[in-house]
Amino acid sequence: MSRQRYPEEFKIEAVKQVTEKGKPVADVAQRLGMSVHSLYAWIKIYSKPQEQRQQ
Repeated sequence: MSRQRYPEEFKIEAVKQVTEKGKPVADVAQRLGMSVHSLYAWIKIYSKPQEQRQQ
């Protein structure tokens, strides 16, 4: 089974569903057809300011 590659805009929008709209991680992950683990990893990355992400 190959891994799904998601565009950065998709990842940021998924993170916003959790961080800004307060939706549960499990619900967002299920709705988007992805793993909870991946979404938590994206939250860790994309919750930082952009200049800190690139370091």
